[in-house]
Amino acid sequence: MNLPNKISIIRIILIPFMIFFYFASFLPNSIGKIVALIIFIFASITDMLDGYIARKNNLITDLGKFLDPIADKLLTTSALLLVVCDQTIPVPYGFFIAIIIIGRELIISAFRQIAATKNYVMAADWFGKIKTIVQDISLPFLFLLSYFYTTNILDGQALFIFEIINWILIGMATLLTIVSGINYVVKNRKILKSNEGK
Repeated sequence: MNLPNKISIIRIILIPFMIFFYFASFLPNSIGKIVALIIFIFASITDMLDGYIARKNNLITDLGKFLDPIADKLLTTSALLLVVCDQTIPVPYGFFIAIIIIGRELIISAFRQIAATKNYVMAADWFGKIKTIVQDISLPFLFLLSYFYTTNILDGQALFIFEIINWILIGMATLLTIVSGINYVVKNRKILKSNEGK
């Protein structure tokens, strides 16, 4: 197993630790949420690192093509569900956002699976890349917001402003999720055409 694939596996292994520390209320001053935040940021960096190493050293493998997106989706989905479960994103908005983001990933994964059976190369989606960047920025901010809620370190006007920043970021991520999903499906709709009669 090459280095990029090992890094992807490490990213998957880090997820249970992120979840554990996020809910580790027995730790003083809600420090567990900060540890979870650090783990998420570190894991996100490994996502960029394994791809860079694989491309630079020509280490792209079928296993890597499988592991990398799985590790990425597991990480971001887990982080999103954490801030939904503790209602950092208020009910019912958190559930709607989670359904939209997770649903988009399931749809695109299904498209890729169909494309693979037809040896069809799906075009890169810049909307998807921008969505990922905004999403990876918004999730750490939401972790911080959850930390502020449980510690009262930030309150009053400062907390209100930080809340607004969070709602703008997660709102942008959700909107980009919808736009990128529609764009992806429209651009690659030909893969759904039946081969019957050919």
